[in-house]
Amino acid sequence: MTRNIVVCIILSIITCGIYGLYWMYTLNEYARAVAPNEWRTSGLTVILLSIITCGIYGLYWNYKMGKAYMTVNGGNDNSLLFILLSLFGFSIVNWAIMQNDINHAAGMQG
Repeated sequence: MTRNIVVCIILSIITCGIYGLYWMYTLNEYARAVAPNEWRTSGLTVILLSIITCGIYGLYWNYKMGKAYMTVNGGNDNSLLFILLSLFGFSIVNWAIMQNDINHAAGMQG
């Protein structure tokens, strides 16, 4: 599902991260659909584990999304970039990159 990346970022900031959790959920579900061999964990489980572990699981999730989204972005492995951005607190940039890949793939199909 395509989304306006700027709107997603603004909504994530305005809602103090609540929309960000929903966005993370949708990105996870997309990864499950396009790369089931790489990622099978449900979006709700990812969010709960990220909250319970105070974000540590989120680092792992961002790394795995870099691998899973290789099927969407033409084979580019962004896992190292995603883990580095996450370590410095810029996970929202990862989400924007993932959403851009989704938007681009949807544009190519239709």
